[in-house]
Amino acid sequence: MKRDAELAPQRLRRKKYNNVSMLIVDEVGFQPMSRAEASLFFRLVSYRYQRGSTLITTNKAVKDWPEILAGDEAMAAALLDRLLHHCNVFHIKGRSYRLRDLERLLK
Repeated sequence: MKRDAELAPQRLRRKKYNNVSMLIVDEVGFQPMSRAEASLFFRLVSYRYQRGSTLITTNKAVKDWPEILAGDEAMAAALLDRLLHHCNVFHIKGRSYRLRDLERLLK
């Protein structure tokens, strides 16, 4: 019998989010991924590569992505290669809107 980790890529291919024109993944790097999670995320990005737009929000620099992806530098390099090809990177500096609004309420 196949293990869940082996079945996961098959399940991912059937999911609706593989076929949407834009997939938004919010807060990448908020928590480090396990090796299995990093592998699934890599497969998702690889599958979507040049098939649809993927928008990712993160507060982590590109140099920190191996840390996010279970310490796997090779996987991080391959994933970033796919993400950064034909992309636009927006670096936004400043206070979080949520924190700014909270500060206003507390005054």
